[in-house]
Amino acid sequence: MNTVLYFVVMAAAFMGLPYVLHGVHVSGWGPAFVGAFILAVANTVLKPVLFVLTLPFTILTLGLFLLVLNALMLAFTDWLVRGIRIDDFGTTFLAALLLSLVGMVWKGATREDKKAS
Repeated sequence: MNTVLYFVVMAAAFMGLPYVLHGVHVSGWGPAFVGAFILAVANTVLKPVLFVLTLPFTILTLGLFLLVLNALMLAFTDWLVRGIRIDDFGTTFLAALLLSLVGMVWKGATREDKKAS
């Protein structure tokens, strides 16, 4: 159930992006849900491979290159999903940053304490 709510929150974040960033265009809830799903799959499958391939850049930039990887995953999502369009890479970078923050807040708010009883 928590996973379904996560996708609803991320789809809502996709729907809210055009109000915050003028270069983001989402045509409806359908593309927002598909975008949330594709972004989750890309972050699960593709991002670890890219992380290993770009590890020297990540080390040189003290981890800041991971923000670029997040933007690349969102650009990939933009490329795959018809109803989502982002105008340029700068807007993609900011949108990825906002989506990451929403995801982190959601994960932190729904995390269960794993105390030994």
